[in-house]
Amino acid sequence: MSKIEKFEDLKVWQKSREINLKIYQLSNKGVFAKDFGLRDQIRRASVSILSNIAEGFERNGNKEFGQFLSVAKASAGEVRSQLYIAKDLEYVSDEEFTEVVNGLLEISKMINGLMSYLKTTEMKGSKFMEGSSSYGKIPL
Repeated sequence: MSKIEKFEDLKVWQKSREINLKIYQLSNKGVFAKDFGLRDQIRRASVSILSNIAEGFERNGNKEFGQFLSVAKASAGEVRSQLYIAKDLEYVSDEEFTEVVNGLLEISKMINGLMSYLKTTEMKGSKFMEGSSSYGKIPL
């Protein structure tokens, strides 16, 4: 397992970035691109996932990081819900819907795992250990 020194090293952030790109690609096509309300809302919620993971990581401690992860997980749920609307309106195909929803479910599980890790690790308070600028070994 490699050291996590910056939020870009987190697999959950990387996966969230991939899903965000897919959301932008899907919402940039056809009628979806013209539904400004849904398009903009699903994009904001998608951006919120990786942004909250990044912002939480950059905070000083596990408790704050956990709070930001909770918001990121909620945003993943919001995107899933909005994808149902897009699917019902036939803005996305069944295949596109399934691919992105499965990715979002994976992200939610990864966030849960990271939140559990933060609650049980002996590194409490500041994420920075003396002589170190990383969390060390995070299981994600």
